Parts: sequence; structure tokens; C-alpha cells
Amino acid sequence: MPVRDLDSSILLAPIMEFLPCATPDAWFDSALENQSVLLIDHANCEKKAASTAMSLMYRHTERSELMLKMSQLAREELLHFQQVVEILAARSIPYVRLSPSRYAGRLRGLIGANEGEQLTDTLLVGAFIEARSCERFAGLAPRLDPPLRRFYKSLLKSEARHFQDYLALARLYDDSCLQQRLQGIAEVEAELVLAPDDEFRFHSGPPRQES
Repeated sequence: MPVRDLDSSILLAPIMEFLPCATPDAWFDSALENQSVLLIDHANCEKKAASTAMSLMYRHTERSELMLKMSQLAREELLHFQQVVEILAARSIPYVRLSPSRYAGRLRGLIGANEGEQLTDTLLVGAFIEARSCERFAGLAPRLDPPLRRFYKSLLKSEARHFQDYLALARLYDDSCLQQRLQGIAEVEAELVLAPDDEFRFHSGPPRQES
């Protein structure tokens, strides 16, 4: 069931407070011009999110809270992947291979080397990715055709919960240096969102202007 506009604003409030900047309007304009790529890369993002959750479950079997949250997250992300693939098929858009965006790669490059840092940083990077996805779902929905609008609005509730779950787990396991780690990741995340990109992707920056 689609999320009502009032519910959307309530869900987005903590997300907009968390994110270091808003997505530039130029990215949304580019998304409308690249809807096939948008959908294909969205499917890729859902699949990668499920994979991350599964990896955390396998690596941290001693943490029951994490396994429970990640099992639900993986299940929901795979459902979203299935739904996007069904949309691609219905619109006769081939699910072609795309090169990854710099966004997730750069953020994951910030993950620390030792085990404690790895868990905290992985959870924080997951929180940023989920929060940015929610912001873009909400911004895209009014600009899209009615079926896609309903679909993107319907994702907000679960994806907003994923953001909250990642952040809550990070606070649970390593609250002592959380703010410092958050600040460092936020600075890079803002740079990635605001700096021009040569290729459009779901998490890319705005398109580079031709000189």
C-alpha cells in the first residue's frame, strides 16, 4: 500500500536531518531522461543491499539483534529487487550489465581495517545508502508516471526502517566514537552527491555539464 503524503513527511524528517545535503535538482532531471538506467541500477542496488545484509549475518553470528534485523532487511530487499525486475520486464527493458557507481565504492572504501571498525563503519555506510535512497525515492515519485509513482512511494516505509535499523545497530555496538565516524563518512557522502558524474546511476551525482 502506498505511503500517504503525510506519512512520507514524517518518515523523511529524520532522514533529511541525518543526510549532509540534498540531492541536486539536476540529478532528478537526469533521472527522468534515463529511466531505463534508473530502474536497472535500482535493481542492482536492491540486490547489493540484500547481499550486504546476508554477509553481516554470516560474519556476526554471535550478535542476535543484528541477525534478526539483517534477515528481515535481506528478505525485503530481495522482494524489492524482484519488483523492479518485474517492472523492467513489463516495460520491455533488458536487464543489462551496468558499471557500478563511484558512490557505494567510495563509501565502502572508508570502512576501517580492524574487526570493530569494520562492523561500525559497514552499518554507518548502510545507513547513509538507505537514507539517500529514501530521499531519492521521495523526490522521484511526484515526477514519474502513476505506476512508478505508486511503487516508489510504497518503498519509503521499509527503506526508512532499514536506515533506522542500521543506525540503531551502530549505536548499540560502538556508541563511543560514532559521531566522529559519522562526520567523516558524511563529508565524503556529500561530496559524492554534489560533485558531477560522467555516468548516470541511482546514487550518482548530478550530470557533468558539457563545456
